Amino acid sequence: MKTVLLASTVFLVATRVALAADAVAPDIIPAGFVWTGGYVGLQAGYAWSRSHNTTADGVFSDANPAGVFGGVYAGYNHQFQNDFVLGIEADMNVSGMYGRTDIFFPDGGKDLDHQFDSEVRWNGALRARLGYAVGRFMPYVAGGLSVARYEFGLYRDDSEYPRQKATWTGWNIGAGVEYAATDRLLVRAEYRYTDYGDKASDLPWGASYPSRTSLTSHDIRLGVAYKF
Repeated sequence: MKTVLLASTVFLVATRVALAADAVAPDIIPAGFVWTGGYVGLQAGYAWSRSHNTTADGVFSDANPAGVFGGVYAGYNHQFQNDFVLGIEADMNVSGMYGRTDIFFPDGGKDLDHQFDSEVRWNGALRARLGYAVGRFMPYVAGGLSVARYEFGLYRDDSEYPRQKATWTGWNIGAGVEYAATDRLLVRAEYRYTDYGDKASDLPWGASYPSRTSLTSHDIRLGVAYKF
């Protein structure tokens, strides 16, 4: 519910800003390149994360998955007469983010038998974007809902226990700049922060060891798209 409310707030604020500014702008058609229209593109990047697991009795590990990812994105922009650009966009990526770490006890000791690992298999997002057109350049901010397939588990002497596998949802916020290299070809660079929250998990230490796992990530991505 919190992620839905946050995404709705981001979209409503972006809409109000663009419409309010458009209401006081002169009734003219923007000259030169116009960002209005749909687009579809390819993207790739590198992501690093913080994933903390803690059991009920204080045993913890930080298997922070990191790695490259790549996928597709598509969206639609509308440029107002005052050069504000409001858009909506969705993306989906396959991910190579992986991490493996030792497990530590509350007294500072280390579990010599087990290790904890985690990985993000895929991720996606649905976001609202608010930009400002400066000719063929458009700096923008964006935010909305995120989803990811997250897997984690335990190893003992390189033998793997059954893994925890679930689809996690969260929220994201970011900023970037886009450039219209031609009237049809758009290139971009973007930074994004994503928070998937903190969730209960049942690791195979037994029923007396319930745990909680959190996941946040940062990424830098580059993209190229075709504008319709």
